[in-house]
Amino acid sequence: MISIQGKWALITGASRGIGKLAAKELAARGCNLILWSRSLEHTAPLIEEFSDLPISCFGIAADLADPSSVEAALAEIDAKGIQVDIVLNNAGVQIAYRTDYFTTPISDYTTSFQINTIAPMMICYHFLPKMIANGFGRIVNTTSGIALEPEQAGYSASKAGLDKITIDIGSKMNGTDVTINLTDPGWCRTDLGGPNAPNAPESAIPGVIVGAFVSDKQSGRCFRASDFYGMTLEEAVAKAETEMKAPY
Repeated sequence: MISIQGKWALITGASRGIGKLAAKELAARGCNLILWSRSLEHTAPLIEEFSDLPISCFGIAADLADPSSVEAALAEIDAKGIQVDIVLNNAGVQIAYRTDYFTTPISDYTTSFQINTIAPMMICYHFLPKMIANGFGRIVNTTSGIALEPEQAGYSASKAGLDKITIDIGSKMNGTDVTINLTDPGWCRTDLGGPNAPNAPESAIPGVIVGAFVSDKQSGRCFRASDFYGMTLEEAVAKAETEMKAPY
């Protein structure tokens, strides 16, 4: 298990829900943070909460639905001269639940793919070469376990696309100290999951951050939060490293 003290982590969707919880866990372990949300006002309270900790932290405002906004945010990070060591692509959108799924509009797909697939991969493509040059990096892309539900086709297809690209890139990173893996937080009571979800957001910890701490140089895995319920982070990382192998 690696130490993240003094490293820099970028977390999308950091102002609420699972992203916010992940930020708190990383901050408590001494990780500097870049908190990405659609508005600086959204992350300001969290940044204030971290002000007493011995870390650096700032917010980035960008809309994942707008490629030019994503590019501007990445340029802003570069301008600060920061080496991003960890990326948690946590943010996502679930457009709608279409009971009459044969009338699913095209926009369900275009919006879902832009936010859930294209924007995360823009971030990955931006930072991976820098991580490779630096000899270290951890990327964790958030997926979903939704299956056999055409009612959520845009969402599930966009996550399947993210899975495919993550696993394919992972085959190139496997065996290096730059890893790219997936995490499935499960169905949680967040703004995305809704109030009827069976799991509290807190249940996703430590599963959603395991990929930031593994030291076994393996990529392409999916760390499902349900596999780590009730564990400490140390226990979860040990399980991931001993029981969960790359799919290649």
